[in-house]
Formats: sequence, structure tokens, C-alpha cells
Amino acid sequence: MAYVREPFLYRFLRFAAALGLVLGISLFYRRVLPVNPTTVALTFLLAILAVSTVWGIPVSVFMSIAAMLAFNYYFLPPVGKFTVADPQNWVALFAFLVVSVIASTLSTRARQKAEDASARRREIEKLYAFSQGLLESGNVIQLLNRIPAQIVNTFEVGAAALLLSEKQKVYRSGPVIPRLDIDSLKAIVAREEPVIDVPNSLCFVPVRLGVRPIGSLGISGSTLSRQTLEAIGTLIAVAMERARAIEQLGQTEATREGERLRTALTESVTHNLRTPLTSIKASVTNLLTNAGLSDAQRQDLLVVINEESDRLNRLVGEAAEMARLDAGEVQLKFESTSIENVIDAALIRCKSTLGNRTVRVVVATGLPRVRVDLELVKEALSHLIENANQYSPADEPITITAELSGDFLATSVADRGAGIDDLEQSLIFEKFYRGKDQRFLVQGTGMGLPIAKAIVVAHGGSMNLTSQRGQGSVFSFTLPIDHTRPGSS
Repeated sequence: MAYVREPFLYRFLRFAAALGLVLGISLFYRRVLPVNPTTVALTFLLAILAVSTVWGIPVSVFMSIAAMLAFNYYFLPPVGKFTVADPQNWVALFAFLVVSVIASTLSTRARQKAEDASARRREIEKLYAFSQGLLESGNVIQLLNRIPAQIVNTFEVGAAALLLSEKQKVYRSGPVIPRLDIDSLKAIVAREEPVIDVPNSLCFVPVRLGVRPIGSLGISGSTLSRQTLEAIGTLIAVAMERARAIEQLGQTEATREGERLRTALTESVTHNLRTPLTSIKASVTNLLTNAGLSDAQRQDLLVVINEESDRLNRLVGEAAEMARLDAGEVQLKFESTSIENVIDAALIRCKSTLGNRTVRVVVATGLPRVRVDLELVKEALSHLIENANQYSPADEPITITAELSGDFLATSVADRGAGIDDLEQSLIFEKFYRGKDQRFLVQGTGMGLPIAKAIVVAHGGSMNLTSQRGQGSVFSFTLPIDHTRPGSS
């Protein structure tokens, strides 16, 4: 009931204020500052224009009539009476009334046009913000879940519901409104026309891709213009199609990359398995068919069989270790140690592999200790050292550095080899993958780098690669520092 009285009270006060303004002007010019009737008429006209701009046509027309009567009563002879002695004054009164009404009407229309333009500008700004928000999602499901909430926030409505015809599913935001049920939304898809229900503050619009409806949108709590509704429907359809295209492109690219990786892995595994088996087979065949071999020749063939068997055994063992790391079946035996101990242990393990190669070790002073499984981290660093040794010239040094990086200790192994191109850098840590230019020139299983990365990740660290063709590569990994025992060793 209070809600009904309040607008009436406001309207009454506006009419009363307009009447009071007319009386005030009349009394001011009658008793305080006497002027000629023309000045009074112009003052009334200015006041009417101001009122029409602020309060609209009904109040300004009422004020025009009141001003005409006041002008007649107070300023046209005979003064103090609602009669006109001179016929010319009838023309003046009529002209005054017509001018005031027309002027107030034009002023009100100008104000309405300005308000409409401002409203359209705000709607365009909201549509722009809405379109920008739609670009943030590249996944169709994520986009569908976000659209209703984004409509509620951007257009300041009470609730929104989006129906996707293909899935017959409704995505909502805000309170559940009975009139925004799935049947109402389906009816809009069939009707293919926007519906604006002002009394119930509801509006519906079909979501069309071109001329084909793919769903519908319902909004409650506020009504938007037909143009805005159609723009929203078009933006939603375009965003959904864009997200679907991005997904398909990603799936196609992932399939292409998967096929390329699968081919590379197959080639690498086939080569790594076939090479030792071929050597073993050739040596055994030679021993069995050639009875005239000397003892030295037999010994050489047995050495080949032994070495290739070890190589094959190492390949199988590394694959099994990688499987355990992937499955999380490796139990870490943590201990507090310095990074110098890890580097020294890895260099001792790689001593026979490195031979006479120069290895430079640069460790910053005062480094904190790390809490790691020494054997596993030593193995990870050994794989990086052996990788640098295999893929760089024998006369070039290997540089090992260690420094503090926030809450982690960063260790790097740098070589001066041929480097790795950008495409291969994304594949280099994949199981069995080996560089396309080196896989048939350098012996290896393609498991060292994946094992090293898996060990580092198991410790809560990360591994990165920086490389440039012709400039060498830098493999670096981080390990969390041991906060329980600060200070260097």
C-alpha cells in the first residue's frame, strides 16, 4: 500500500511546487520589483521550460495554464480580475499559452531523447563488456556455465536461464524463477521471436546461429530492449561457435602432436631394442657358424654380447623405473644434505663416462641445505651430466652451477652442443624420445631426461630447458630448501 501512495504523493508535490513557483514569480514582480508584462511573460516561459525539462509535460502544461491565469489576473488590465479589457490581450494570452505548451513539449522531447541516447550508450557499454567476458572462455561447457552469471552481473538483472536445444539442458544463475522453466524456453525456440513481458519483468530471446535457432535465453527481474536482447542472443551464439571451433582445433592439434610423438617414440623404441638385439644375434650367429675363430675373436664377440645385453637390460630397467615413478610407487628416503654432496656423488657416478672431459662446478657460497632422497637426486643429476656429455663435443667443458632461487635451490647443467630447436623442446622430456638429428648417431634409450624430471617433480621441484641452435643447452632443476636446518654445509 505504501508503494502505491508514494508515486501519487510525489506527483502532487510536483504540481504544488509548480503552482508555488508561479505564485512566487507573480508576487515578486507585483510587490517587490514591478516590471512590464513582457518581462513577466518571459520569466514565466523560462520557468516553464525548466520545469518541463525536470518534471515532464503534465506538470509543465499545468504550470502553463496556471501562469496564463496568473498573468491575466496580476498583470493585464483590469488587474485583480480574470477578465481582459483589451481584445489584443486575448491574443497575447493565447500566444503565451501556446508558446509555453509547445516549448515545454519540445524541451521534454529533447530530454527524453537525451535519456534514450544515454540508455543506449549504457546498453552498448554493457554489451561490449559482455562480449569481452565471452572471449575469456575457450571451453564450451565452461562458457555455458558462465553466460547466465555474466548476464546477471553485466545487465543487473535478477536471474537468467540459458537453454541449449542440442543437450536439452538449462544453465541458470540467480534464484530459480518458475516462469523461466524449460517449457517456456522451448516455446521461445519454437516461436523464434523475442518476447518482452513488462508487467512480470520477463524477457525471452532465441539464440540463433545465422537463421538456425540453437537455444533460448530467459531473463527475469528487468526488461531489456528488443535490440539489446537480439544482440545478446547473437553474441552468445557466436561465442559458443567460437569456443567449439577452438576446442576442435585444439583436439586436432593434440591428435596431430600425439601421432607425431607416437611415431617418434615408436622409432626410438624400435631402434633402441633392435640395435642391441641385432648385435647379440650377429655375434651369436658368428660363434655358432664359424668354427675357425681364434680365442681372441671369440672373446671379442662375447664382450659384444655382454655389453649389448647390459644395454638391453638397462633399457628395460629404466622403463620399469619410469613406470614406478609415474605410478608414484617409489618411496623417497629424505635426508638433509648440501647440494655439493649431490654434485660430488653424481660426478663420481659419471666418472667413467666423462673420461677426460673438463667439468666446471660453480656453487654459490652460503647455500642452504636441501631435504632430498640423495640416491634418486644423484641419479637425476647423473642423467643430465651424461646427456650433456653425449650431445656436446668432447673438447668442450660441461658447467654445473647451483644458486638460491626464492625458497628453492636451482641447479643447472650447461653444455656447448648443437642445441635443441623450439619444436623439440616440448618433446624432449617425453619417454623414449630422442633428438631427430641425433637419435641414430648417439647411443641412448631416451629415458634419462624423463626419469630425471620425474625424480625432481617427486621432490616438489621443477625442471626446465633453455636452448638455442648452435649455442648449446642448459638443463636446470629446482629442489625445495630444508627449512629445518638453515645454513650451508
